[in-house]
Amino acid sequence: MRILNNKAILGTILLVVGVLGLLTLAVPEMSNIQQRARYIWGPMSGGPAMKRSSTSELRPISLDRAVELATQYVTSLGNADLAVKEVMQFEKNFYFIVYEKSTGTGAFEMLIDPYGSWTRPEPGPNMMWNTKYGMMDGMGMGGMMGAYRRRGAPIGNMSVTPDQAEKIATEFLKSYLPGVTTEEPDVFYGYYTIHVLKDGQVYGMLSVNGYTGQVWYHNWHGAFIAMKELH
Repeated sequence: MRILNNKAILGTILLVVGVLGLLTLAVPEMSNIQQRARYIWGPMSGGPAMKRSSTSELRPISLDRAVELATQYVTSLGNADLAVKEVMQFEKNFYFIVYEKSTGTGAFEMLIDPYGSWTRPEPGPNMMWNTKYGMMDGMGMGGMMGAYRRRGAPIGNMSVTPDQAEKIATEFLKSYLPGVTTEEPDVFYGYYTIHVLKDGQVYGMLSVNGYTGQVWYHNWHGAFIAMKELH
């Protein structure tokens, strides 16, 4: 019995040694993977995007390049009624509006990172208040994050008018950012997005719910740099 126990113990020891050996071989490979790439989470993105660990290996893209990427993204959706309205460059991301050519109404809003390595739905009102268009999780065409999908027919006409939305935004900003002004709202299904101006230049943006009047300031862009209007 003692001999059998010794054999069993020896077998267990050999098994443990073998497993440890495999783990030792696996560690360098995992280390290499971690050195080559890491996963980062964008603001309220709903999913990870792969990006190189060292941004020194990448160069920020230009506004013109962001326009190209935005146009490519919309083309990949296969909906001829959708087009890019404008692209804005901020410190932390590029922002663009996709609109319906047949109605002139904004469809949804998207972000591109400064290095052009991902495209994904803008967080906040674009995801939470949009009554016609929603966003799919996961990677879309060309490695783009967040392909769109239709939610169906939009809810009836918004009870808050564009003029009322602008007044609501102005009252909100009096308390938080005195001295700023607003532009005419961009109309989306279920909400409005409004540019905030300071000294006549774009300073930021906010959205107003088209049914409740709730205000949501976009605090994920950083400082404004430049913009290009396409339509």
